[in-house]
Amino acid sequence: MPSVRVPRVIETAHHPFRSAFWDIMTDVPGPSTAPDPEGASVEEARVAVVIEDEEDIRSLLSTVLAQAGFEVHGAANGADGVELVREHQPLVTTLDVNMPGMDGFETAKRIRAISSTYIVMLSARTEEIDALQGLEAGADDYVAKPFRPRELRARIDAMLRRPRHVAPADPDSAALPAPGDGVWLEHHGLRLNASTHLVTVDDQDVELTRSEFDILADLLVAGRRVRAKSDLALMLRGDQYAVSDFVSDSDARAIEVHMANLRRKLGESPAQPRWIETVRGVGYRLTA
Repeated sequence: MPSVRVPRVIETAHHPFRSAFWDIMTDVPGPSTAPDPEGASVEEARVAVVIEDEEDIRSLLSTVLAQAGFEVHGAANGADGVELVREHQPLVTTLDVNMPGMDGFETAKRIRAISSTYIVMLSARTEEIDALQGLEAGADDYVAKPFRPRELRARIDAMLRRPRHVAPADPDSAALPAPGDGVWLEHHGLRLNASTHLVTVDDQDVELTRSEFDILADLLVAGRRVRAKSDLALMLRGDQYAVSDFVSDSDARAIEVHMANLRRKLGESPAQPRWIETVRGVGYRLTA
């Protein structure tokens, strides 16, 4: 494996958070060779954008992603980051919250308006309200600083494992009503096509984030079967078939936020739902 030069740390003695990051660089795993959901090797060229105002942390994140097989482009502020996303259309974008000028929340909204890139927000803010605000802005995940590079890699790998745009490859699953090429899932004028990532309501296009799209697709496949918040959280993490099924309160709350945003974009009232009804204390299912 080609070596990756680790940038020199600047004044870490006066920045304990920065120093902690560099103390754990030996924990960064090498590139993964597992196949992605569409059968392509994750070692193929993939693009990531890192938006972080602190140069040494930006270099660290670039190193982590480069070792994961990404071609990485970095920006020191939100405006430049938005332009990099527009130019390179990355698969993954990491985004710091506390930046001068345009903060991470506003940057996420602008990125989401032009790209379906996976957005991972990084912040030293650990309050639940901050994570929820990040998800409402369009982020797919919110990671608190400081964190270990292995954790970041695991979260990104989990997102990339989420099946998209293809029908199940397993012949035994062919009977499931999962969408494939040219196949639309429909319910009361709501239509979704996974192969083209399109959603329409009464023939009008609806723009959704990746997480909102995946939740809607999951519910359409499930039909009248109730999908618990924990089920949806595990699905978004790519862990629906994992042995461990632990879901934290914040994970469940994140599903509620995604659902509220999804309903708002669809133009649905929770009190008189047209498509998705809440099963109190359990989760969600399609209306009859």
